Amino acid sequence: FNKRVIFFGKYAGFAGMINSLWSVGQRFQKMGIETPFVKLRQAYTYSSLAEAKRAISKVGDEIMKHGLPKELQPFTVGITGYGNVSMGAQEVLHLLPVKEIFPEDLLLLPKEDVSNGKIIYKVVFKEEDTVKHIGEDRPFDLQHYYQHPEEYTSRFYDYLENLTVLVHGAYWDARYPRVITKNEIKKLFSKPNPKLVVVGDISCDPDGGIEFTHKGTEINDPVFVYNPATDKPTMGFDGEGICVMSVDILPSELPRDASR
Repeated sequence: FNKRVIFFGKYAGFAGMINSLWSVGQRFQKMGIETPFVKLRQAYTYSSLAEAKRAISKVGDEIMKHGLPKELQPFTVGITGYGNVSMGAQEVLHLLPVKEIFPEDLLLLPKEDVSNGKIIYKVVFKEEDTVKHIGEDRPFDLQHYYQHPEEYTSRFYDYLENLTVLVHGAYWDARYPRVITKNEIKKLFSKPNPKLVVVGDISCDPDGGIEFTHKGTEINDPVFVYNPATDKPTMGFDGEGICVMSVDILPSELPRDASR
């Protein structure tokens, strides 16, 4: 009873993760770093989800055999949320050689990756990992957070400098703390060689949870690079800053599968 039976969430997750991994390949190539991800394409160019999955599995095989470049190790992918969007995104990511770790483990990963870049570390963030109570130090209570979000502040920045890719798939509205603010991304990018390269903002709340997602993008112009120093976005994969994929009609990139 009262259970929603029609939703596109999973397909937003599928297409969003495909596009995020494609963006990783394109962005690193612009930075002069070749990765197997460069063989991937944007989700809508595949005739089906199955075809896209086969392409990603091949990339996974290559990573298992040869590893990712030293300068990208350890390669980490963070996913916010644990609903349908997140489930779809994780299903696609698991076509690669993935090891799931807890958020607290992210801070302990050695800079010298013991897997030689042959493993991708996946971290799923729940509310208790991303916010803390402003006042007293108290055990996290999800219902209290939902009822009094104004009493909480984000603690996501603690993890940010250890992530290579962030896929934002959690619900957000203006009552809740932002996941990343413009000031935080500015702080991160004021340091040399920040690790974070791509944000796949599937939730896509303009000026919202990811504050520098200034708009939902079109399928034919899906990414921009936001420069934290100038507060300016540039469409495409070129430029200084963080690459953002924020298509807001992602299930349309897998039209046959999503419609079925």
